[in-house]
Amino acid sequence: MSMSGGRGSRERLVVIGGDAAGMSAASQARRMRGPDELEIVAFERGHFTSYSACGIPYWVGGDVSERDELIARTPEEHRARSIDVRMRTEVTEIDVAGGRVRARDVDSGDASWTAYDKLVIATGARPIRPDMPGADAPGVHGVQTLDDGQALLDTLSRTRGRTGAAPEQRAVVVGAGYIGVEMAEALINRGFEVTVVNRGEEPMSTLDPDMGRLVHRAMEGLGITMVNDAEVTKVLTGEDGRVRAVATEDAEFPADVVVLGIGVRPETALAEAAGLPLGVRGGLLTDLAMRVRGHENIWAGGDCVEVLNLVSGQEQYVPLGTHANKHGQVIGANVGGGYATFPGVVGTAVSKVCDLEIARTGLREKDAHRVGLQYETVTIESTSRAGYYPGASPMTVKMLAERRTGRLLGVQIVGREGAAKRVDIAAVALTAGLTVEQMTALDLGYAPPFSPVWDPVLVAARKATAQVRKGALRGGTGSTR
Repeated sequence: MSMSGGRGSRERLVVIGGDAAGMSAASQARRMRGPDELEIVAFERGHFTSYSACGIPYWVGGDVSERDELIARTPEEHRARSIDVRMRTEVTEIDVAGGRVRARDVDSGDASWTAYDKLVIATGARPIRPDMPGADAPGVHGVQTLDDGQALLDTLSRTRGRTGAAPEQRAVVVGAGYIGVEMAEALINRGFEVTVVNRGEEPMSTLDPDMGRLVHRAMEGLGITMVNDAEVTKVLTGEDGRVRAVATEDAEFPADVVVLGIGVRPETALAEAAGLPLGVRGGLLTDLAMRVRGHENIWAGGDCVEVLNLVSGQEQYVPLGTHANKHGQVIGANVGGGYATFPGVVGTAVSKVCDLEIARTGLREKDAHRVGLQYETVTIESTSRAGYYPGASPMTVKMLAERRTGRLLGVQIVGREGAAKRVDIAAVALTAGLTVEQMTALDLGYAPPFSPVWDPVLVAARKATAQVRKGALRGGTGSTR
């Protein structure tokens, strides 16, 4: 074991994690400070840097043909910019008092200490793997990294040869959040019979149950078997040790492959062991500059941190690539001697399963209730284009507004082509703190091929405005649809 040294007067930035947040921070810091001023060392335990984890379901499903299409920048490209990227190297300890990290070569096992002047923690998230018999059996996969995606594709390839014709191939997806529904689509595209086992009342718990019900119906219409209010208790294996089924308390579901779509947790065991502050959901806590609270020379970003929700005013865990890249830009600017902040999020996310588009931003009903907000809700049906224009498709928009003030609290949209990205209108309105009445005056683009004369989001805003006025007259809490 050795201590790296020989830096002279240069500062050293050490980055733990080579994906979106970590390498965005390293790249931005390098733009601001040259190699004569700042040495940058980045440790990545996997095989890839700067890749799109969000694209993995589309690679698995065949929409993206090559893995390398998901890689934005290779280790060699980072090294050409004087960033010392050390692949297949896992940081196993942070010595905060000593200003150093201990890193181990994954393949050889060799370990050494590396000193830092400034540290960026971008360790990401890990898939939730339930603590139950058989969860680690061959054929059971989490999907978080490119290595995970490759392992799943290898299993699918073996399964095709083992089970024969496509109709005999059976896949079970455990969980029906974003990862679950996207992987269900990927497996349908691969010719599998797909069952989704979901412990919630409806799929997509990021939506209110009434909107999740729309997703449920659409998924069944696509040939996906939905099993709600059911929790997997064990994974059953065959004589070869590979998965053959998953079991709940009431039933068994045959499976040649199982994909865990339960969600992810922040990968913060390293930070916790170092005594760094964590939030209630296990993510690192930072200030507006993405500096770890109470630590002048340590920053953190990406899927390992909690962020401020601008609508609820509370910390929230939102593992999304959009945030990770922004965190990295902010960290890199601050490490590089500039100034930047990350004020928070409003909770915007979009997804799809086959041709069904799903979007949400802001608070759900239970979120609003939990933080003590009184609210009104409206739900409207509309179309993506003028009703008479060819290709117009239906969509449902649900809107929450604060009682009395009329402040927009949240929007959920489920529909076909042209539905999901309309949530961006609401995301901007939430960030600006607009009321639903103010939203009705937004000057949005209109032509029959793009929307009805009243955009569906504005129709919902009009109805929400009327509902807020009624609520102010009658008093109390309530919701109307």
